[in-house]
Amino acid sequence: MVRKRLIIEMAMGIDQHGQEPTVAAARAVRNAIAHNALPGVWEIAGLNDPDEMIVEVQVAVPYPEQVREEEVLAVLPFGRKTLTVESGGMVVQGRAIPSLNDKNDEMLIAVAAVTVLIDTE
Repeated sequence: MVRKRLIIEMAMGIDQHGQEPTVAAARAVRNAIAHNALPGVWEIAGLNDPDEMIVEVQVAVPYPEQVREEEVLAVLPFGRKTLTVESGGMVVQGRAIPSLNDKNDEMLIAVAAVTVLIDTE
């Protein structure tokens, strides 16, 4: 089997309040897939089930050790999913609002790349 890439989508996600890297990462992944349709999976690649797709996600976010991986992958509706989380993204100073459960003034920005692949013969 040879693995071939069909599409790579990139995006960013932000958690302005709450300082949750998982929220920023999940928003980045959601943004990456939000405006895509993949008819080529059916029409060209010949897959019969969307779960036959291989979906590799790479996210760079502040505080990567705090990311709850299963919540990030839950954003993806289909596929055999994997996630790589690494240190990156950005921390921007905002304004803490106690009623929003802010721990500090940080806003967390994550970037994501979502790659869809198929196995071919």
